[in-house]
Amino acid sequence: MKKVLIMPDSYKGTLSAIQICDIMKECILEHFPKCETIAIPIADGGEGTVDSFLYAMNAEKIMVETTNALGEPILTYYAKVKDTAIIEMACAAGLPQVEGRLNPRRATTYGVGTIIQHAIEHNCKHIILGLGGSCTNDGGIGAALALGTIFYNQKDEPFIPCADTMTEIKYIDNRVTKRLLSGCKVTAMCDIKNPLYGPNGAAYIFSPQKGADPETVKLLDQNLIALSEVIKTSFQKDVSNIPGAGAAGGFGAGVIAFFNGTLTSGIDTILDLIQFETLLENADMIFTGEGRIDRQSLGGKVVIGIGERAKQKQIPVIVIAGSVADNIKEAYHMGISAIFSINQQAMDFSQSRYFSDINLRHTMDNLLRFYKTISCQ
Repeated sequence: MKKVLIMPDSYKGTLSAIQICDIMKECILEHFPKCETIAIPIADGGEGTVDSFLYAMNAEKIMVETTNALGEPILTYYAKVKDTAIIEMACAAGLPQVEGRLNPRRATTYGVGTIIQHAIEHNCKHIILGLGGSCTNDGGIGAALALGTIFYNQKDEPFIPCADTMTEIKYIDNRVTKRLLSGCKVTAMCDIKNPLYGPNGAAYIFSPQKGADPETVKLLDQNLIALSEVIKTSFQKDVSNIPGAGAAGGFGAGVIAFFNGTLTSGIDTILDLIQFETLLENADMIFTGEGRIDRQSLGGKVVIGIGERAKQKQIPVIVIAGSVADNIKEAYHMGISAIFSINQQAMDFSQSRYFSDINLRHTMDNLLRFYKTISCQ
């Protein structure tokens, strides 16, 4: 074994993608000391995305003062690679920052817009925005406000709307934001297909985990409908049924409407940025994984995204997962060569989670011993 790529997602609740990379790399070098190992922790837009780029690409860590979803001052950071900024929405509008104080009617993405503005002012021409882990449902209007968009109420007066007051918006003036973003491309990493509103939209599917009770869910959905209509009249854009528009409390729609941005697969965005096909040259194998591989994994997330692109170059892809569900045979037709669970004993996750480190080491050790044995024959 001369060259291996290590590209896992996290095992949520147990090991980060960076920890998994380090463990896999140690095991590989123990058995194949001269093997070239390229470790790239993967986070496809959610928590850990920026740290993954800082680890894998020697990106520059840019500190920035902004505000969280409740308007409180915070210090956070984004990653910069040449003229590209990688920003996590969750770093300024994430659930952990307002734990115990969730309020989707008031939570704002304003702080995310402040970070985008900082990146533009520091000569970034491509903004890559991860939409995972948000606590907001404001359709991105907070971020738009931070970038100069003006919202007018029914009295033709400028005002500051939030998720609770979208029905008061009469029209939107986006000219300042357009000038600010001229010459700048905005790409949002988005792996969900939910529309902006309706039974499968942002409010009904995601706002309950952000603190919304049934009455609030209904209100937020109606407000997103109102926002969609005013976007249509102000910009001649219909964002209501665009797949992914409902991501991050409707921020998917906001990226398209306010920033003229695009929604793309998180894993494909990352693979393009790291020049995956170039990394594949002369590779013997790829190790990837996630906390649980199941039917949802087959929908184009990290493992399958890697598998499908590696398949074109006929590079084997080994999945090391926390657990493995039934009915995933399709994965073997999507570039995956083999799938293994790290669990060594039959035990509930509440117990096994504390052994994830050692179980991963045991699994890698056994696989590498087997590979060494058959490669010597």
